[in-house]
Amino acid sequence: MEQPVSETDPYNRPRHPLLIVLSGPSGVGKDSVLAGLEKTGLPFHFVVTANTRPRRPGEIEGQDYHFVSMSEFTEMIEQGELLEYAVVYGDYKGIPKQQVRQALASGQDVIMRLDVQGAMTIRRLVPEAVLIFLMAGSEEELMARLHSRQTETPDTLKLRIVTAREELKRLDEFDYIVLNRAEALDETVEAVVSIICAEHCRVHQRQVTL
Repeated sequence: MEQPVSETDPYNRPRHPLLIVLSGPSGVGKDSVLAGLEKTGLPFHFVVTANTRPRRPGEIEGQDYHFVSMSEFTEMIEQGELLEYAVVYGDYKGIPKQQVRQALASGQDVIMRLDVQGAMTIRRLVPEAVLIFLMAGSEEELMARLHSRQTETPDTLKLRIVTAREELKRLDEFDYIVLNRAEALDETVEAVVSIICAEHCRVHQRQVTL
């Protein structure tokens, strides 16, 4: 029988790459946290999600999202190219499977941003994934962020707030909660990095298989 690594050579333990999901309500700042993580220079692979919604001002193809047509997205589904996908506020979002596999095979930690529905799909498909729920400092702060984007109609804003309240009911299905308070992005990024470091220090490391 193969012995645990800690018993055979505790000074030469393998480092298993992590699959990390950043999730939370719309407007909580997932994109800003990802940008902050990129600036740390740490060797993460950031998954670029395929998305059928129109590109917003300032968004960059291949960096923020892969913006595809509905027919292109349908073909990706039919070809089994997506790890998960969902309809979010009328648009389709999905995670390219091969992109994730290649990054994990290279030994890199993989970070992806997903809505709560998508995070729950990953929890079911990849139980060893690390799920982090981002929260605003308060519901009022979340509403202010959505207002400031100036991309929401009154009906859409109301829907997003109702959805956020429902998503908060699923906190117990996540591994960690991190508050992303206004004007405290650096603290949020530091907290996420600390979680990742702690996961790599576990005696029994997570081993992700896809």
